Amino acid sequence: MRHRMDKRKFSRPTAHRMAMLRNLAIDIVNYEGITTTEAKARDVRSIVEKLISLGKKSEDLHARRQAIQLVRNEKAVKKVFEDLGPRYSARDGGYTRILKLGYRRGDSAPIARIELVE
Repeated sequence: MRHRMDKRKFSRPTAHRMAMLRNLAIDIVNYEGITTTEAKARDVRSIVEKLISLGKKSEDLHARRQAIQLVRNEKAVKKVFEDLGPRYSARDGGYTRILKLGYRRGDSAPIARIELVE
């Protein structure tokens, strides 16, 4: 039974899976939206939400260091703290949306677009 198990393994070792999700989160921050499989979009959503919540604490050095530890990309963290944090300062959560786009032609995997809410 899968009670209280919320993450997927994607048939990858832990380090590969975390690197993949980290790269997806960086791309969402940089491009403000990406197209990927529905399962990956659901898993990366929590990382992006945490990152933007940390970005709302713009003066806090500890929050910036936590964000760097989460994604390990200075450029993405800079954008989160200078652009996205102030943009979502009045919003209490729900910074991303997932739009289902259909199925991929090659393997019929469900495709979705995850993007930042305006």
